[in-house]
Amino acid sequence: MGIWPSVDALPGGPGRAPSRRQVLTGAAGGLFLAGTGGGIWATRPQDARINLLSRSVGFSGPGERVLLRSADAGAMIGGTRVLTASTDTDRLVAEAQAWLDAAPAWSRSGAMHNLAQSALLDLQVLSADLPAPVAGWSRPWRYVWPRDASAASVALAIAGQPDLAYRALTYLQRVQHEDGWFEARYIPGTARTPDNRLPQLDGTGWVLWAADRVHGVSLGTAAMVRDLRPMLTRSTTRILRSIDIPSGLPAACPDYWETPERTTTLGTCAVLAAGLESAARVLPVVGEKSLAAEAAAGLTRLDATIEKEFGRYGYPRHPRRHDPDAATALLLPPFRQHASPTVLAALDRSASRMKRPAGGLAPGSSWQQDGVSWTPETSLYAVASAASGRRGEAWHWLTWLSDHRTSAGSFPEKVLAGGRPASVAPLTWTAAMVLLALHHLA
Repeated sequence: MGIWPSVDALPGGPGRAPSRRQVLTGAAGGLFLAGTGGGIWATRPQDARINLLSRSVGFSGPGERVLLRSADAGAMIGGTRVLTASTDTDRLVAEAQAWLDAAPAWSRSGAMHNLAQSALLDLQVLSADLPAPVAGWSRPWRYVWPRDASAASVALAIAGQPDLAYRALTYLQRVQHEDGWFEARYIPGTARTPDNRLPQLDGTGWVLWAADRVHGVSLGTAAMVRDLRPMLTRSTTRILRSIDIPSGLPAACPDYWETPERTTTLGTCAVLAAGLESAARVLPVVGEKSLAAEAAAGLTRLDATIEKEFGRYGYPRHPRRHDPDAATALLLPPFRQHASPTVLAALDRSASRMKRPAGGLAPGSSWQQDGVSWTPETSLYAVASAASGRRGEAWHWLTWLSDHRTSAGSFPEKVLAGGRPASVAPLTWTAAMVLLALHHLA
């Protein structure tokens, strides 16, 4: 697309595409800032300067999408993600209206209306007519991440799109390895990966949680969830094997930070626990009662390990450390059934240490001090607050997300210290979490 530095120029070298963090972090402790004009260098703790890659993504024709860049003179038809200069405009507008009409009534009026419409339309443009939702439409994000696609499947079910929700989960089942592992990301419609990033264990937890939630949200989907039996059993077995060691902790691997890790993280352990809890509920639906009992027993062991290695230290990112992490939210509803007062207190403490100048959150206290707020992590706190019954806190984060959309109404990945949207927009994860938060508030 001509807007991103070549893979060869980024950390990792030829043949290894950068992680989401690596596109910001360069060598020698400096900060690499990508943009349309190439890279610029700044040293910490100077606030980052990152370009907005697009104001949104618009349908230019049936099944066709284009990035709506900041300098574009074109516009979108109100209440849609359809470009005014698109082909077959009437059909595209009708499809957008049908998409919005399928969503719950609370999304069409009242205080939630504007925010819900943005989330629904961002979700449509990054999932409709695709094998599974992609993370974004700018080139480095135009792939299927298991965690993002899992979250999107739940949001699609809430949006009145159960067929698309199950299509996403069926795709993930098709690309999963027989041993239960998922790759970090996939080229849409294939089981191929765009680079040699390490596999990520948390995908097994995400798909279990998503299948359980989609089954709970959508009516008449028992037959659909039974078709997911291979993925459900593989994922549960993989998690149980990963914690069947003396320490009770799975081996270190990248989590949603997508950085190499020497010790396991809360981001992995929390999602695996959510996956086991979900497995204990959903496996009986597919006739796997014995494995469901094993999942429940494994959850008891894993929860005890999480409390020992993380809970006693305020739920840090790494065992027995003191580095708060946004993954604290993954220990709360809607990822877990019950809201622990101890975890809620840790959520508040972590937010105070991760808050950035513009008012949003960083992924963790040990993330680089570049002034950037991340909407994925901020939306994670919004949904955890909403699902835990903390309406005031949920609305605080949702209002912040609403106030920092692009001029086209899409949710960006990042917000700079001065409040300007930056990086990719829209982002499937943020749109999905906003919709989940509104669902729980409703």
